[in-house]
Amino acid sequence: MNAPEIAWLPDGRRLHFHHGPIDLIVQAFGDPAEVQAAYRQGAVRFETMLEELVAELADLRRPAGRVVRQFSGPTARRMEAAVAPLADVFITPMAAVAGSVADEILASMTFGRSLSRAYVNNGGDIALHIVPGHRIDVAIAGTGPGLADRLTIAAEDPVRGIATSGWRGRSFSLGIADAVTVLARTGAAADAAATLIANAVDLPGHPEIARRPARELAPDSDLGDRLVTVDVGALGDAEIATALEAGSTVADIFMRQGSIQSAALFLGGHYRIRGKPGLAAFLGETRGEPVDA
Repeated sequence: MNAPEIAWLPDGRRLHFHHGPIDLIVQAFGDPAEVQAAYRQGAVRFETMLEELVAELADLRRPAGRVVRQFSGPTARRMEAAVAPLADVFITPMAAVAGSVADEILASMTFGRSLSRAYVNNGGDIALHIVPGHRIDVAIAGTGPGLADRLTIAAEDPVRGIATSGWRGRSFSLGIADAVTVLARTGAAADAAATLIANAVDLPGHPEIARRPARELAPDSDLGDRLVTVDVGALGDAEIATALEAGSTVADIFMRQGSIQSAALFLGGHYRIRGKPGLAAFLGETRGEPVDA
């Protein structure tokens, strides 16, 4: 395994953290000395993160339950804490790995520091730091016709994590959503919920949907022999509506139990928005520095 790599992006404003499958874009705002100190703290934490996860990987790939299991590493503990409240259905801590990594690096950067804003973007799963009087604009991938491609998160909003899941993404999905974007209190919580909502956007047994066992595509997948979506053919408007409604039902459950704040579900040019209009409509004016999701 190669050593961790940390380098400035060409714009000279953002840092790129890379180690194996972990690929982060990091940026902080505030007094230059505080920003540099935050970057150093994040870099130190990043040095051992992947090794810690690999050490507990076998257990992290096992299904979670309502009783929180004990893990040694802080990132693994974040993963487990995020999935345990959702474990009425099959889910492993790996469903929250990207968001948990983002949360952990952000926590390291902000510890003891005075920053106005900061973010860690892990392939579209984002952890945010915003102090009163400030806001961050976030660019959202996968939005449908008629929706803006970004939203504004202000300090007073209870959202500090954003995640997107779907069968077209970098991870396997049991469902057929083109994308499901979730806003939650942490990146880990958003990541876990987005995974399950995207799984629920589905039309089981539909002949236009191609699936394969996850193990055939990735022998070490935590999904094992479960069928994951590899292609979605032509679907009628009524079928799309049925699939989106199934996912919306799960999103509503998560909102009622406090796991998430809002969700946007996209399939075949159609969408459903669940949650507070001010957070989920994706129609705000663009202000500040956008985070590319």
